[in-house]
Amino acid sequence: MKFGIYGTNAHVTVGSQQIADAIEGSLFSLPSGAQDKQFEFGLDVLMEADKVGFDIVLFAERHLGPDLTTWVVAGAIGSRLEQMKSMVAVHPGLWHPTLVAKMALTLDRLCKGGMAINIVTGANEAEFQMFGGTAMLNDSDRYVRATEFIEVIKGMWTEPVFNFEGKFYQVRDAELRLAPRNAKPPEIFTAARSNGGRNMIAQVGDWWFLDYPKTVQSTDEMLRSLEASMADMRHRTNLEGRTVRFAFNPFINLGVDDESALESAVARITTYDKEPDSKKVRVRMLPAALGGCIGRPEKVRLQIQRFTDMGIELLLFKMAAGKDDVREIGREIIEPFGTRREATSLAV
Repeated sequence: MKFGIYGTNAHVTVGSQQIADAIEGSLFSLPSGAQDKQFEFGLDVLMEADKVGFDIVLFAERHLGPDLTTWVVAGAIGSRLEQMKSMVAVHPGLWHPTLVAKMALTLDRLCKGGMAINIVTGANEAEFQMFGGTAMLNDSDRYVRATEFIEVIKGMWTEPVFNFEGKFYQVRDAELRLAPRNAKPPEIFTAARSNGGRNMIAQVGDWWFLDYPKTVQSTDEMLRSLEASMADMRHRTNLEGRTVRFAFNPFINLGVDDESALESAVARITTYDKEPDSKKVRVRMLPAALGGCIGRPEKVRLQIQRFTDMGIELLLFKMAAGKDDVREIGREIIEPFGTRREATSLAV
């Protein structure tokens, strides 16, 4: 099993006084010689995560709001990491794939652990319109565009001169003159769940982030849902003559028992994210608890073994991230699984 972490930023990091302070200060100029607090906190946490054995960091992207732009942060932090792979979220429709192919190989060569791309096909109309993109709300068109987007990126990485004629992208005599860090180019992750999204993953994806319906009532039911999704994807990839690897992103919080672990997560979110109603936060957290990674360490380790036995190869943890949290997960979860790798690639 490999383990991942979200990079700390305004829209995904919960339970953090440092992020709350950084958001408040984002509209003000910095003192002479100072750096942005989001960046300083993120660097601090991820350097520790790299040290304790995490394998990959996802730099999620949100253009609206006070988040620092992902490509810049991924380069600034990823180049400081010794082993972790840097995964960057990319929205087709906001970037041209030839430009992403160039930026990706640049980042790949800067990061000792290499890089990966997380394709985000969700459509936030306001965000796309503000930053000059096209949201494309129709599922069929959006996934055709995303499929072409990935095909262009992979073609640019593998062919010295690349040409492509698609519905949404046309590329003529494009060349990068950059090789990937390793013989195997960066991998493509995505989390699409609709029928069109699953077809896209089967055709061109390398990793699929699994999810489960919010209607499930137990951890066992959640696992059965994941197993059904994996069986469906294996059927689709068999038809394509391909394989796709499976990842999952449960929320993790450790405690002396399940209830105290849940309550401590609720308390941190309520305090630092300024949600006034802890009962609402608790209700919001209950579906996350079904992922089986909120509770005492030995219980979480058993759950992770169940994921491993199912064929899931990467857990990208959602968490209330701080250096102490990272150290605890390194000690209680990563170290017992013996996952400190000898090579930097996630590839088998």
